[in-house]
Amino acid sequence: MLNIVIFGAPGSGKGTQSERIVEKYSLNHISTGDVLRAEIAAGSELGKTAKEIIDNGQLIPDELMVSILAAKLDALENSKGVIFDGFPRTIAQAEALKKMLNARGEDVTAMIELDVPEDELMTRLLLRGQASGRADDNEETIKKRLVVYNEQTSPLKEWYKNDGKHCYINGLGELDRIFADIVAAIESKLG
Repeated sequence: MLNIVIFGAPGSGKGTQSERIVEKYSLNHISTGDVLRAEIAAGSELGKTAKEIIDNGQLIPDELMVSILAAKLDALENSKGVIFDGFPRTIAQAEALKKMLNARGEDVTAMIELDVPEDELMTRLLLRGQASGRADDNEETIKKRLVVYNEQTSPLKEWYKNDGKHCYINGLGELDRIFADIVAAIESKLG
C-alpha cells in the first residue's frame, strides 16, 4: 500500500494537493480536520471536546487521534493506500502512526512537506475564513495555530528525514508545478 503523510502549516495547500494525490493514486483520504469537523457538526461528546480545544488554537490529544485513525483505517476495504492529512503533528504521533501501521504490516511511504512562508499562510487563511466562514480562520487563532505548528510540529521534519521518508516541496507558485514536484517525490520513494 502507498501511505502518504502530507505535512505543512495551516494554509500550506495540504487539502488541495491531497485531492490531486488521491485522484492520481486512487488513495483514501483521511483528514483529521474533516473527521473532527464532522464530529463537531454532529454535536457528539468528542465534537464538543474537540471544538473547545480547536477554538483555543490547541491540538487534539495524541491517543484520541490515533484511535480515531486506527478505526478509520481498519474500516477501509481493498484500499490502495491512504493519505494522512493533518496527522501526525508531533513526534509522539509519528511514532504512534508508525507503530499502528507496522502492526498492520504497513509503513509510511513518503512524508510530503509543503513549505510556505508565514506571511503567505496568514493571507491564505484569512481569505479562506472569509470565503468559508470557518471560525478558526481569524487572525488571532491563526497566529496561535502557527505558533503551535512551529513549536510542536516542525520537529517532525527531522524525524521523517531520519526515517528516510521526508520530501521537501516548495509550496509557493503554480498548483500544477507543485503537484508535479509531489508526484516526482512520491515516485522516487516507490523506487
